[in-house]
Amino acid sequence: MTFAVAVAGASGYAGGELLRILSGHPDFEVRTVTAHQNAGQPLVAVQPHLRSLAHLTLQATTPEVLAGHDVVFLALPHGKSGELAAAFDPETLVVDCGADHRLRSESDWTAFYGGEYFGAWSYGVPELFVGGSASPLKQREALVGERRIAAPGCNASTVALSLAPGVRAGVIDDRDLVAVLAVGPSGAGKTLKITMLASEILGSANPYAVGGTHRHIPEIRQALRAAGATAPTISFTPVLVPMSRGILATSTARIVPGTDAATVRAAWHDAYSDEPFVQLLPEGDFPRTADTLGANTALIGLAVDEAAGRVVVVAALDNLVKGTAGAAIQSANIALGLPETTGLSLNGVAP
Repeated sequence: MTFAVAVAGASGYAGGELLRILSGHPDFEVRTVTAHQNAGQPLVAVQPHLRSLAHLTLQATTPEVLAGHDVVFLALPHGKSGELAAAFDPETLVVDCGADHRLRSESDWTAFYGGEYFGAWSYGVPELFVGGSASPLKQREALVGERRIAAPGCNASTVALSLAPGVRAGVIDDRDLVAVLAVGPSGAGKTLKITMLASEILGSANPYAVGGTHRHIPEIRQALRAAGATAPTISFTPVLVPMSRGILATSTARIVPGTDAATVRAAWHDAYSDEPFVQLLPEGDFPRTADTLGANTALIGLAVDEAAGRVVVVAALDNLVKGTAGAAIQSANIALGLPETTGLSLNGVAP
């Protein structure tokens, strides 16, 4: 069976990455692409790398245009997905790549986003544990047959994947977590901003949303609570660096006293040993963002700093693939009963 697909917000970075992956997916056929300001233009006028989709024209983003598809991917600004959600047929699989349906707590939404709260959908990170330390279940079980899925925030899923195994296994203290991320500017979207101009970021590293203000913080805490944390606290600092895409997250946590290094490492090995897209590297190896470029792969390196009594987890992924579009398509595969890896690459692009 071939599933008819529409992508809303097809002129942006996330929309373009969805289309790049979908164009090679054997079970999905992209029939409709929509935009706002670019409506009426050929898709290749704004996404010139998508040559196999040159026959498509961007249409207006309306419920009427998006109706009649088996799968709709939403790559829209905050607030816009929620406005459309009620218009879709309950049997249509809708995957939201924006933030509108990620948070279960309305108070968190109000504090970090503001505006109307649209409720939470199933979270699209299949590899995360749910149900706490006593549960063997992962989020993928909740995605089977689902028709409303919230794809993750790229920073949030990177940090959650980095720390959740230690939380679930009880080998780290969830009250003293620290994460510093090097992030490419594509994560901020395609909207013109002075701080994102090449002349502003080339040759510089620029911290932003410092001091607990980043919108992905409640999403991280939510994922860690699902893994078994009681009241997780995290100091989260993203740093904009001059690479077009990618995240390198260095997360540290205090090790529970009496836990040896082998037990710490075993927590991450046990969590990801059977996962196709999240891979723990051999001891002593650490990932580079370049190794994940274009791939739906998250690579993790781990070290135990015995002097500090902390575990150091370094994770790399492509923010537009595993961080957004790849996670969305991986989750859609699961929801539709397709092999989870269909249409998704393990291999990056080098050099």
